[in-house]
Amino acid sequence: MTQLLYITATPKSPDRSVGLQVGQAFLQAYREAHPNDDVRLFDVYQEAFQTVDGDVVRAWEKLRKERLDFSELSPVERQKVNALNDITEMVIRADKYVFVSPMWNWGIPPRLKAFIDAFVIVGKTFYYTERGPVGLLHDKKALHIQSSGGIYSAGPAAVMDHSHPYLRQVLGIVGIRDVQALYVEGHDFQPERAKEIVQAAMEQAVKIAAAW
Repeated sequence: MTQLLYITATPKSPDRSVGLQVGQAFLQAYREAHPNDDVRLFDVYQEAFQTVDGDVVRAWEKLRKERLDFSELSPVERQKVNALNDITEMVIRADKYVFVSPMWNWGIPPRLKAFIDAFVIVGKTFYYTERGPVGLLHDKKALHIQSSGGIYSAGPAAVMDHSHPYLRQVLGIVGIRDVQALYVEGHDFQPERAKEIVQAAMEQAVKIAAAW
């Protein structure tokens, strides 16, 4: 069964987030077009997931540098590494990914960065070679629904977008090369066109969902 992992990264509610509104339009259309697919929802601002902290880093150092066995880690280290592995395995199991996030200070929200760090793991989703990293997640694809009050997909401000380019690059490192962007942008810059901008993005989301 094909699995879609739908990841949202905003603390706002749908009535206050244009990104979530477009995401929900995608999700509804996707479920209608692919009724047999398994859709998993993961809200990084609601889910209490393990992040890379001091205990995790120490455990990794013990496993890699000191070559200790997993059983030799402390109980806290074992628990946290296992919890982090649960996130990694959830991502590995999925076939398709949708990331819904706003641009914050020209980058991604911190909780989304923490989630990414939980699955971009050497030996699990990629490995290093003399020519650089090689991804282990093949035949998968992703959609990034990115919202921003200004316009960053093109024009002079595009160089300030460190959000979607980062996500595209980091997904490429783990092997996900088919990464599509859907920008919901300019609604604050052009408030008189805000409804039109969001509606156009929702219609585009519906088309993408049907073709996915």
